Order: sequence, then C-alpha cells, then structure tokens
Amino acid sequence: MISYMPIEHCYSDTEACAHYLADELGPDLRIAAPLGLGKPHGLLNALYRLTGTDPARSLRLYTALSLTQPQPAPGLEKRFLGPFLERHFGADQVDPQYALDQARDALPPNVEIHEFYMQSGAMLHSGSAQRSYISQNYTHVARDLAVQDINMLVQLVARREGPDGVHYSLSCNPDLTLDFLRQVLAAGRQRPLCVAVVHPDLPYMGGDAEVAEAFFDVELRPQASPRLFALPRLPVDLAEYALGMHASALVRDGGCLQIGIGALSDALVKALLLRHQDNVHWRRALVALDPRGATHALAGRIGGLAPFQGGLYGASEMVMDGFMHLQRGGILKRRSWDNLALERASAEGRLNQATPGGHYLRGAFFLGSQELYGWLAATEAADPDAITMCPVSNVNQLYGDHQALAMLQRRGARFFNTCMMATVLGAAVSDTLDDGAVVSGVGGQYNFVAMAHELPDGRSALLLRSTRSSRGGIESNIRWNYGQTTIPRHLRDLIITEYGIADLRGKSDSECVEAMLSISDARFLDALCAEAKAHGKLAADFAIPEAWRRHHPRHLHEALAPLQQKGLFPTFPFGSDFTEVEQRLLPALNWLKSVSSTWLGRFRLLRAVCRPGSVAAGEAEAVARMGLTTPRTLADRLQLRLLQAALRR
Repeated sequence: MISYMPIEHCYSDTEACAHYLADELGPDLRIAAPLGLGKPHGLLNALYRLTGTDPARSLRLYTALSLTQPQPAPGLEKRFLGPFLERHFGADQVDPQYALDQARDALPPNVEIHEFYMQSGAMLHSGSAQRSYISQNYTHVARDLAVQDINMLVQLVARREGPDGVHYSLSCNPDLTLDFLRQVLAAGRQRPLCVAVVHPDLPYMGGDAEVAEAFFDVELRPQASPRLFALPRLPVDLAEYALGMHASALVRDGGCLQIGIGALSDALVKALLLRHQDNVHWRRALVALDPRGATHALAGRIGGLAPFQGGLYGASEMVMDGFMHLQRGGILKRRSWDNLALERASAEGRLNQATPGGHYLRGAFFLGSQELYGWLAATEAADPDAITMCPVSNVNQLYGDHQALAMLQRRGARFFNTCMMATVLGAAVSDTLDDGAVVSGVGGQYNFVAMAHELPDGRSALLLRSTRSSRGGIESNIRWNYGQTTIPRHLRDLIITEYGIADLRGKSDSECVEAMLSISDARFLDALCAEAKAHGKLAADFAIPEAWRRHHPRHLHEALAPLQQKGLFPTFPFGSDFTEVEQRLLPALNWLKSVSSTWLGRFRLLRAVCRPGSVAAGEAEAVARMGLTTPRTLADRLQLRLLQAALRR
C-alpha cells in the first residue's frame, strides 16, 4: 500500500512557488512534465528564469510536444496572424520560453531540454533540440524516464472539493504520470516531488485520472490562468477528402477506431459521418474515386459500405475533436467494459449495452479546440462512464494483465496514422528526414502498427498525400528508398493516398511494388517503375496500366467537383476559427507564399504586381482587415500592392 504525505505547501504566487521548489530540491533540477496541454507554462517559465540567471544552478527538463503559438514573419504574415492569434489564444497566453529559446539555439548553458516528440517541424533548425531529442516509443518513455533521477514532476490539473475532501484530476494527461511513478517505485527509487498546478477551466475527468489530495506534495493555484491552449481548426482540400473517402470504407461496423490529428484525420472523420448520415452521396463519391472497384473490394473483405448500426468504440492515445464529432453524429457509441465477463457478453450479443454503463472512448491524453474541452466537461458531468482517461500503457499496448480484455475491446480495430513518405516496398517515414533531422517523433505510431498485427482482425492504415510541394516544384512522397524509416517494411499493412489503398499485408516484394505504384501520382510512375526494375523487384516486362495514368490532381478534381458543388466537401468541415474575411484572405496569402519560393514564381508575382487587374469582390474589407487601407510607408505600399495582386489573381 502506498502512502503519501498530505499537501503542506500551497501557493497562489507562481514566483514564490518556484523559489520554494528550487530551495527545497537544491541547485540541480531534473524535471518531468507532461506532453501537450498538461504543461504548466507559467511555473516552468519561472523555474527557467531562476536557473538562467544563476550559473550555479542547472535544469534538465524531460517532456514532449511543447506547444507554442505560431511566430509570424514580419510583413503580411504578421498583419494577418497577429490579430487572429490574440483572438484565438488570448492576449494573456503564455508560451514556454525554453521552447522559443531552443528553437533559435539560445538556451543557457546550464539548461537541457529533452523531448521525445516535438511540435511538427518546429525544431528542424535547432541544433540543441536535434542533439537532445530522445527517440522512443510512447510506451517506453515511462520506463526510460524512471532511471533519470527525476526530482520533480509538475502537471496542470483540475481540482474538486467534495464531502470527502479535495481531489485532483490529471485530466488531459494521465498518460505518463501514472506509469512513470509506478516505474519509479518498482525500481526502488525515490519518488519525485509532485507539483499540482490548478487550472480552473481544465475538464475534471474521473476514473484513473482522478487522484486523492495526498498524491501531490505542492499545490499552486495561480490567481489568474491563461486560456487553455487550443488548436486552430484546419482546412481540408479535395485530395485530402479523397484520401479520407478511401479510408472510411475500411472501417467495420462494431469495430474499434484509433485516429491521430491533422487535416487527413479530419477528412477521414468527415467521410465517416458522410457514410453514416448521407450514404447515397458517400457511395457516389466513392464510385467516382474508385472506378476500378479496388476500394470497394477491400470494403467487402475488411470494412463496410453501409451506415453504422452497432457503432464504433474509440481507443486512441490522443482524444481529439474527431471523436467528439463522431459521437455527436451517432457513430461513436459502442460501449465497452473493463470487465472480461461483461465484454464477452457484449461481443456475443448477450448484453443490453444501455443497462450497465460502460465507456465508448478510451484515451491517454487530449488536445484540441475549446469546443472539445467543453464537450469533455459536459460529457463527464452527464455520463461519467462514457470517456475514460488512463495510462498510455493501457491504450498503446496489449501486453500485461489486461491483454485478454484489451484484445476483446479492440475487436475489428482500425488504426489510422499519418506519415510523411513511404517506400514502394512498404516502409514508412513519419518523423525523421533523410539526413537525420527530426521533424516530430515516433510517438505511439509504432505501438499501433505493431498492435494491429497482434490482433486477430486488426489493421493498420498509414495515410499520406502522394506528392508534396517543394522549392523545386512537386515531389513524390512515394520513394524507392529512404535513409530513415519509422515503420519497417516487415510491418507493412495498408497504405492510403488520394488515389486509393495499397494492401501490402502478406504480399511479396513485387506485389508490394505494384500495389504502391497503383496509388502513386502518375507523374512519377515511370521513374519509380524503372528503379524497381533496375533493382530486380519488378518483372522486366511489367507495363503500367493506363488507368494509373489518370492519377493526377486534374482528374481527382473532375471526379469530385460535382459533389463539392453540392457542399459535400467544405474547406472547413467542422467550422473555422477564421472570420469570413480571413477565409477569403487565406488562399491569397497562401498563393503569395507559394509563388515567392521560386525564381519563376517571383517573376509571375512581379508581373501580377505590375498588372494587378480589376478590383476583386470584397477587396476593401480584406485590405481593411490587414490594416492597409491608408498605407503610410513605402513598405506598407509594397505590401498593399502584393496583397491586391494576390486577391485579384
């Protein structure tokens, strides 16, 4: 039985709390902090400042996903993003200063920051971050952290007072805290000082996330707290919608769903809702995208084409907005129980799901919009069993005491994750570039891919755009080979692009090459085919079918345009954080950024500036939003001309 001393030290002043912690623990701070939303930026900044001004001290921080607001470049980008960022994040939003400094290689010499997952692309050019990155599977982080002699754990929490005293909720981040402390005690090491930083708006989640007051040694309740960090809702383009449509046909009714975050995941969620709520138009769109019937054939074998009757169960390391939309849309509703007898009865159809409670969503951390945080709080209040937040060891792996139950709960599992690139032999590149530069991190992707192979009817699906824009033009995201891979080719399963699905499980190398060519952009088919033949992985007499030659953005738009005109594929599928004027500005500013990246583009831009054409609809409002109605300087006038050229192009 573990016993904890009750909280003796409670603070409302962040600086005073930081000084107490530094004095209590001595000159060398070794801090663990949750990933994402659960980091108390104010306290970490105070400890960082205190260390940075005293060379006799040192600070080593172990964490991940340090969230910072976008840092707009001067000029039009700042004019656009400045007012939006203040409106969306709040004027009092606090960024982790160590992350801003590390991004520009300006950390003090007595500070080290070790992350196992970084905000995507944020630290590509930081030598310090690249050297200090720790490559780990999510499920191994707690194990490896337990031997780092951590002397302080800090975490943002929700607080509740009741008849039985004060309780805290680890809320957004029970993921590693519980596993880490368990590993520390199992190793016979000293338990770190645990600091609760209370945020009044953090949803109070029960179950494993709820802990007694004695769990923490120090409480900090600041007099004021900034708005919870919320991710802006992303636009989705037609290629992403096409990809989501293919993916949505792989989901089996009554199964289990894991999804990540980003535009591709939003496209999948929107396609699942369309399949369920407007099945006729969903099928028409799928036929337009899949004239050869390859996706339909896969749907018949492992997925489905009908609306969801039994519904889906969510088991995902990250709880994000998509699950909220699926629950509201009547899809996320299959209940599960942490009781093997009840779960077996449910799987066999012997249990009335409405009778004994149960949960329809299990997660290890959450991060998303303000709407998501409100939904979580409201759901917890109305239906406390519906969502369970738990350690990542319970979500991201099958092994341990819960294996039999976990396998049953995850029946019919479909694990959807995104990657940056894939090889024609089925390996996936998700976190690191060819030269070793880390874009983000492995996170839980390997966990879910491996889990799919262990489950009797589980499947892993990796999503990626077939091409990407670069300074030199367009490049294929499907490669012959790549220097760094996240998922090895022996774990190859399903890979999806906007042009279809490659089912690679159990296939020979030549079959894998053919399947990957069948979902590649037509502009790169000949080169990929020639390279595969040159390395003996494709028969010399193999000929590219003519149907694959239609894999071009132009044909994709032709297929979906009629349905897009009916409103099936909106730019912002779940609403936008941008105003209508800002939504008109976005494509113009994106065009400017794109054409400015090459010499040919800059020539086109110069020509457009010299001959801007007639005034665009809504131009005056757009110019006013950018603060350029009355330009005062030469730079202002130049920015106005660039903006007008972009709006009128």
